[in-house]
Amino acid sequence: MRKSLIVTASALSAVLVAGAGFGAGVAAGDSGHDPAPMPSGMDHPETEASGHDDDPQLTTEDGHDHSAHQGSEGTPATYDPNAEPGPGFRARDAVLPAAGKGREHRVTLTVTEQSIEVTPGVRQRAWTYNGTLPGPILRGKLGDTFVITLVNKGSTGHSIDFHASQVAPDKKMRTIQPGQQLTYTFKAERAGAFMYHCGSAPAVHHIGNGMFGAIIIDPPDLPKVDKEFVVVQSELALGPQDGLAKLGKLYRAEYDAVAFNGYAGQYRFAPLTATAGKRVRIWVVDAGPSAPSAFHVVGTVFDTVFKDGGYTVRPKDTAHGGAQALDLAPSQGGFVEFAFPEPGEYPMVSHRFADAARGATGLFKVGTA
Repeated sequence: MRKSLIVTASALSAVLVAGAGFGAGVAAGDSGHDPAPMPSGMDHPETEASGHDDDPQLTTEDGHDHSAHQGSEGTPATYDPNAEPGPGFRARDAVLPAAGKGREHRVTLTVTEQSIEVTPGVRQRAWTYNGTLPGPILRGKLGDTFVITLVNKGSTGHSIDFHASQVAPDKKMRTIQPGQQLTYTFKAERAGAFMYHCGSAPAVHHIGNGMFGAIIIDPPDLPKVDKEFVVVQSELALGPQDGLAKLGKLYRAEYDAVAFNGYAGQYRFAPLTATAGKRVRIWVVDAGPSAPSAFHVVGTVFDTVFKDGGYTVRPKDTAHGGAQALDLAPSQGGFVEFAFPEPGEYPMVSHRFADAARGATGLFKVGTA
């Protein structure tokens, strides 16, 4: 960094981001691999924008020219809220399995690149963990140890950042290059619904292109319910058909659609099911990368809310209060509990209605026992 008393906001941001593992690695991780070489330009985080006419912000995060990731070539992809999936459509299973009995969880997350349908008729070349968008949902209990092996079979550098962990980012969250792998071990010491994601620069593009997931750490004495679901909300800044997400849109937080579990509106086409009078728990994580969520189930009142690490509403509270929405900023998570009062169809939405109109919707079909 230049020896100057004046440091621009973009320069300071670049330094902090790179130091948090949002760029090239700076130290060897548990895998024993030497860190990826520092690309030219990384020692000058104050590098000015490249002057691209279409979007001068494409170099502002880490001093690199990311115009090749802009996603400009090919047939434009457009979100149509009235479109329906074709034959063979299968929604992602939103039912959350119980936490396993073992106290150590060994998971391999392999970075791959593949074309994935994200809205009816729209495919994007996603960067994924284990080929799914979002990545696998992980679950454990307080005190559990997670041993994560990250394998990079992609075409560019990637990393992983578990918000449930408390580790040195320059070692565990460092960027590894194609063909490399890294082992990331941490002990879950705090309860909550946490995000994990790729932090390699520009992080907004890696997250916006599919590299995110959720890890759930149960709070102590979590009561049993009849059914548990998990919903991960994210934005889609569509690039061309079968192309990358549009980087310029992601920098400006101009997204085309909003997805629950990686596909806009999928639970309208394949509703979730529940039973009237039985208790339901829904875990929600807002993966962003930029938009907040106001998760709401029409026709219900939440009698339990656990948000970002603590309860805000419980059935036996003296106030006998209820909540109408679980409000989450990007990267926050929590859960709600309630019972559907009677059989019927109950929409779930983000009550940020501009986002509901862009796909942040679903449906519960509720029957009798």
